[in-house]
Amino acid sequence: MRLDGAVALVTGASSGIGAATATALAAAGTSLLLSGRDEARLAEVAGRTGGVALGCDLAAPGGAADLARQALTAARGGIDILVNNAGLGWAGPVGEIPAAKVTELAAVNLAAPIELTALLVPGMIERGRGGVVFVSSIAGVTGVRGEALYAATKAGLATFAESLGYELHGHGVGVSVIVPAVIDTPFFSRRGRPYGRSRPAPVPAGRVAAAIVSALEHGRPVVYVPRWMRIPAWLHGAAPGAFRTLAARFGDPGY
Repeated sequence: MRLDGAVALVTGASSGIGAATATALAAAGTSLLLSGRDEARLAEVAGRTGGVALGCDLAAPGGAADLARQALTAARGGIDILVNNAGLGWAGPVGEIPAAKVTELAAVNLAAPIELTALLVPGMIERGRGGVVFVSSIAGVTGVRGEALYAATKAGLATFAESLGYELHGHGVGVSVIVPAVIDTPFFSRRGRPYGRSRPAPVPAGRVAAAIVSALEHGRPVVYVPRWMRIPAWLHGAAPGAFRTLAARFGDPGY
């Protein structure tokens, strides 16, 4: 789809992948509506990209609906692009997951993107154009030790996106899933456990942003970042027994 002149809503835009995506979309001529929980950082990103900052908390009841209302009011002519990027992590044994974290991750990582999509996609269908991007994770494809809750929410997001793609076929609205591996963002410090492996090495958030822009422009349904992550994903589906053996011996492919 054409990005120049389009209106995009990017969630989780105050840092990391979201901030990098805002920069990349602005460079492509897209008008930006940006949401995030860190209002100071969000204001800085909005200021340098020419975007409009929309404060919201997607973990709060009614947060997604409130953001959709704000975005539609600010856009006037409608939202052409929705980038569902906001996400939270949590690391640790399954028996130590706080109930509040289950609710929070399910809300931000899965329920909010679904609700935003349900509220904004009908307008795209009516206009016969649009694009929806879901930022998932390799954890949602292969599973990751100590990341059961996070992996489950990202797997659900990817399955929702695939199903949505079938539903929207022929309506002029593209659906893309971005599957990042280890990205150099504040995600790991915020999840409660830093990334401590030498491989795979973290890659810049800008590479994910570039993948998002490319997926929108060329209608790519699934993009792995980095691309070689397609290999463990393929092995996981084609030879699950062999994958589990290798994962047990060498560790998880992601985090």
